[in-house]
Amino acid sequence: MTDAPLLLNLIPLEPLARAQLLAAGLRLHDVDVRTTRLESSDITPGVRLVLTNGTTGFTATQMDAMPHVELICAFGAGFENIDVAAATARGIAVAHAPNTNGETVADHALALMLAAARGLVTLDRAVKAGGWARHRAPRPTLHGARLGIVGLGNIGQGIATRAEGFGMSIGYHTRTPRTGCRWQHYDNVDALAAASDFLVLACPGGPATHHLVNADVLTQLGANGFLVNVARGSVVDTVALIEALCDGVIAGAALDVYENEPEVPSALRMLENVVLTPHISGRSPAALQAQIDLLLANVRAHLSGKPLPAAVNSVTGHRKANG
Repeated sequence: MTDAPLLLNLIPLEPLARAQLLAAGLRLHDVDVRTTRLESSDITPGVRLVLTNGTTGFTATQMDAMPHVELICAFGAGFENIDVAAATARGIAVAHAPNTNGETVADHALALMLAAARGLVTLDRAVKAGGWARHRAPRPTLHGARLGIVGLGNIGQGIATRAEGFGMSIGYHTRTPRTGCRWQHYDNVDALAAASDFLVLACPGGPATHHLVNADVLTQLGANGFLVNVARGSVVDTVALIEALCDGVIAGAALDVYENEPEVPSALRMLENVVLTPHISGRSPAALQAQIDLLLANVRAHLSGKPLPAAVNSVTGHRKANG
């Protein structure tokens, strides 16, 4: 990377990631897209590489404002808000980082299931405040319970295999059944929810799954059921979820992702039958290093004219600069 290409970074970066990108010879320019319009930024003409993620994305309008962009990298597996079709039409390569944090997400999903079912957050606060006897009511456990998983990619499969260790029965929903899969497939989310004590979301975001979990699905999950979301906030109708939690339609929820994050509705923050974490399910030292390694591998391959290790699209050649 002797020509020190300029990478426009649109997401928060851990110091370790920043240090390794700089050590690899990249020049970084950070932009907070919540406060700055890329189309009006004076840095855009020299940008060749863009770092974003599935939540932040990258639009066709932003691509048009940057005539030298050649490669868009998602720092993670998700790329639902990157306009891949627009990038392909403009000869811009898109890469992501699949299979880098799936084990961490699966671990976190199990932690959320346990925390919600066993009431760990509420009980911790109660004991620290001097409470004891009135907080010792029986709580549901995972052993013998029915788990429904929406999405059965690497993360969904990781959740399922872990849950089997707890003695749970497993069902799943995908558009088509997985060949050779030992778990029961359900054709729709409503049927899966009705057959589940815990409904865990591990599917991609985007238009195809927008509000897939709505009031009807929550009703099917039922008064003893728990919803866990480690997918994308857009998969759940937040208004319907809040109503279901307040009215006892479901027993509880555990959420790592939100529709308009980092904003979290005050109603969710006030409810005791909800466990909330700040979109951290995929974050661990091992996952972070794997994401950095694959990002650098994608960048190095692109700059040397080699196939990308984790390409999202296929372009016939690098984008030509306009002017």
